[in-house]
Amino acid sequence: MSKAEISAEATLVVTSEETAQRLALAPEDAFPEVFATSRMIALMEVAAARAMRPLLGDGQLSVGVSLDVKHMAATPVGSRVRAVATCLHTDGRLLHFRVEAFDDAGMVGAGEHTRAIIDTARLLAGAARRRPDSSSTKQGMQ
Repeated sequence: MSKAEISAEATLVVTSEETAQRLALAPEDAFPEVFATSRMIALMEVAAARAMRPLLGDGQLSVGVSLDVKHMAATPVGSRVRAVATCLHTDGRLLHFRVEAFDDAGMVGAGEHTRAIIDTARLLAGAARRRPDSSSTKQGMQ
């Protein structure tokens, strides 16, 4: 598969659940009721992950390892947002993508995103060792 063929999209309709307002952790945290930057980034990541599906073997997934994105316009609730990820180049298990997001009025975000192909079991084992109650963490603290 050539890098030109490594691209995919992800689409959603903005509901109140996808707004910046929902990010508030305390009453004094005030954010507007427009499409959240974090949700735009998540949509871009889904598009890139979808593009990588044909490259994955059994027991493999892709994970995000870097991101440089600008959110350039506010998108209201009820609008459709489409993210597009297009591979710029590969570097072993790393794929570097151009990511863009569009609402009904045009581009709302753009940047670059890198994802890595990983062994799922190895990743989950590493994450489990980071738990505070993990025996390997306790041994390292003694």
